[in-house]
Amino acid sequence: MPEQKRDYYEILGVSRDADENEIKKAYRKLAKQYHPDLHPNDKEAEAKFKEINEAYAVLSDPQKRKQYDMYGHSGVDGTGFEGFSGFGGFDFGFEDIFDTFFGGSPFGRTSHRRSAPKRGSDLKYTLEISFTEAAFGTTKEINVTRMQLCNVCGGSGSKPGTRPETCRYCNGTGQIRHVHATPFGQVVNMRTCEYCHGEGTVITNPCSECHGSGRVKKTSKISINIPAGIDNGQTISLRGEGEPGFNGGPPGDLYVNIRVKPHPIFSREGYDVICEIPITFTQAALGAELEIPTLEGTMKFTIPEGTQTGTVFRLKNKGIKHLRSNARGDQLIKVHVEVPTKLSAKQKELLKQFAEISGDEVFQQRKSFFEKMKEYFNK
Repeated sequence: MPEQKRDYYEILGVSRDADENEIKKAYRKLAKQYHPDLHPNDKEAEAKFKEINEAYAVLSDPQKRKQYDMYGHSGVDGTGFEGFSGFGGFDFGFEDIFDTFFGGSPFGRTSHRRSAPKRGSDLKYTLEISFTEAAFGTTKEINVTRMQLCNVCGGSGSKPGTRPETCRYCNGTGQIRHVHATPFGQVVNMRTCEYCHGEGTVITNPCSECHGSGRVKKTSKISINIPAGIDNGQTISLRGEGEPGFNGGPPGDLYVNIRVKPHPIFSREGYDVICEIPITFTQAALGAELEIPTLEGTMKFTIPEGTQTGTVFRLKNKGIKHLRSNARGDQLIKVHVEVPTKLSAKQKELLKQFAEISGDEVFQQRKSFFEKMKEYFNK
């Protein structure tokens, strides 16, 4: 005749109307008292420990406890505790034992909780600056809208003076455990608690400002130092200026993408500045002193006589400062000879006289081109 099992409530020393916390407290006390590690080679302690775990496996599960209260041991036979088996298998309360002795689960149960620290999200912002600001650097203030910790509840999500309560469905673990008996032993399935969404706590008195989220959307000013020499499309990263982290995790970063507006006079090629200047036919032929625009202002520059259209002159160290050194690029002056489109009768007559007097000798490039063309077609 099989040995009759003891009443589970009697084993744990609790009343039938004991709540979950009372049952868990009693279990931990007894589990610590009779744990086999504290009683090596003590068969009686091992049997007692097994009995305690069996009782807790049923009474800690609301559904199994209900079946047990209605039908006794027959209501949970085949679905209850399969035995500790001299540490050869794992029982329902095994992780609780590790919580008691070592402060955590051997399977990293707490590491899967959503309450673990998590880094905040990164943010992106596009900032438009002028060509001169990019060349010399500047300081800008931008308005960034982001989630911030609620200053009413301090990010807890609970009404001031209250605190989140431990979820009574998962006992603060953030996970629900389901034990299934199989011919090969027990199979334990873990899933996120749908009542606390894996947080392990439930907010019963939400903050009126953030409505329990612990965060509110706010717009704040952030000062940005734009380094001299930055170019269009480059990015500045601001550490810690993104969204705040969760559960003590670090904040994300803010990435500011730079857009440089086109300049009406200058263009850029690397760290060199390019400026295209129109000159008259007379200036090109006779040479002239020009007033040249630079990033610092205007300066005098003399072009020699006979300057051809498309000629490029270089002004040393008049370009853009390098980002990571004190070196500077150059300014390139590219000249274009502008041919007049409206001439008076007198101007036309003078040009005809100039052409008759000059012949082809003063136009060496033209003369050379037509000589090559004549030679090519004669072949």
